[in-house]
Amino acid sequence: MSDPTVHSAHPTAPTATRFVLVGTSHAGNVGAAARAMRVMGFDDLVLVAPRWPDVLQREETLALASGADDVLRSARVVATLAEALDGISWACATAMTPRDFGPPTEAPRPHLAALAGRDHRVAFVFGSERFGLSNDDVYRCHACLSIPTAPDFGSLNLAQAVQLVAYEWRQALGSFPVQPRTAPLRHADVSAVQGLLAHWREMLEEIGFLDPAAPKKLLPRLNQLANRLQPSAEEVHILRGIARTVQQIARGERRR
Repeated sequence: MSDPTVHSAHPTAPTATRFVLVGTSHAGNVGAAARAMRVMGFDDLVLVAPRWPDVLQREETLALASGADDVLRSARVVATLAEALDGISWACATAMTPRDFGPPTEAPRPHLAALAGRDHRVAFVFGSERFGLSNDDVYRCHACLSIPTAPDFGSLNLAQAVQLVAYEWRQALGSFPVQPRTAPLRHADVSAVQGLLAHWREMLEEIGFLDPAAPKKLLPRLNQLANRLQPSAEEVHILRGIARTVQQIARGERRR
């Protein structure tokens, strides 16, 4: 396989990325898998001989899809893995146990980084919750992905495995940008911070925490704390509100 290539920060998509679930027995896992795919920007889901023929319409499926209804609407149900892999040029099985005569077993991250640099139509194949993939299903695939887990406990929920593989594949293709803050942070200016400190000094004196005759280094230390925290203008208003309330209680102007 070729070496991994460098990708831009903007995600790209290969000709096809398909997620194949074989023999799924829990409807909720189908919905959760659809959700896992959708958040990573994938929508081609194929089910091979699921336990429930109407699994795509079941209440539990729709509930756990949590809005990824478009993935469920476009999903297909087929009878065999061969049908599910039609049009695919590189199939990755997922299995915890290597097969003696199967494809090489690799961790997802290095394998997918290299695969992203090649012009393949890719499928990720997941087995049933109880039995995983059969040997024959694994033999059909070009590679076997094994998610590194603790040696004494390697059991992953099906939808969790789909999420992990979908995430690693998205990272290999080029990840989505991190969403910016909904509003820019506006730091308080120096005069606002000094006004806050003056207010707190007044409040601390009123409640007897600060002795004005022997203030020691309390105020300079609070000043350095404020400089390190760099509060926003809104946070300064909150802290002054706290000081105001404490003063009201100390003066008996407000019930505790």
